[in-house]
Amino acid sequence: MEKRTGTEDAVLEAKLEDACRFASNGRPHFIGFLDERQAALAERQMRRFGFTNYMLWGGTDEAERVLFGAFPDYMEPAAELFPMETLTFSYRSCDALTHREFLGALLSKGIVRETVGDILVEPGRSVLFVREEIAPFLTQQVDKIGRVGVRISPGASLPYPEPHTFSPFSGVVASARLDCIAALALGLSREKAADLVRAGLVMLNHEVQSSASAQVAEGDKLSVRGKGRYVLDRLGPMTKKGRLSVAGRKYI
Repeated sequence: MEKRTGTEDAVLEAKLEDACRFASNGRPHFIGFLDERQAALAERQMRRFGFTNYMLWGGTDEAERVLFGAFPDYMEPAAELFPMETLTFSYRSCDALTHREFLGALLSKGIVRETVGDILVEPGRSVLFVREEIAPFLTQQVDKIGRVGVRISPGASLPYPEPHTFSPFSGVVASARLDCIAALALGLSREKAADLVRAGLVMLNHEVQSSASAQVAEGDKLSVRGKGRYVLDRLGPMTKKGRLSVAGRKYI
């Protein structure tokens, strides 16, 4: 897994370097959709390159999957410049569809995962953000998701479906160390949480973090392989006994 991820990252870094070169030569260039880890890698790469005229956009400010766009100096990055289409899938409200069912149906049609962004699902309607080149294929070739008939139309009305539901967690910990926070979120002992960190199974803000003593801040995101994803909403206040109160949410 780590070897494959390293290879994929090297390919992405090469693409990002090419994108910056295209932009420097006067042409905007787009990559993706990228997942959250890849988007974080892209931002780190831009800092290393010293390239600032770029933008990440996935259709909403909270998008998890985004396109990366590198732009020439004369062009101001803007959402409307991205090669993206918004599609609405309509169906009967009694037919409950899931993100997994949508993704499975699209992949079975030969759609490449990188051409599909966020999939926002609610009863009777789902909103998908896709690369503009696959939008005509979807509207012409897809009329079912699983066994459910769907009608596809361009655009989408606001508000969009909520991207996630969450399960809250809270408690008190000794400090804002990663092993303490992970232990609380997962309901494990601090020792077991530290073992997960040292095994390279914990990502902090989309980067593998191998130090159990790494400090966690409000707004940070944790991902534990095989356990789930979490966001930290509040650190503090301190209790009378000198322990740190914590609140966060687990993605469902």
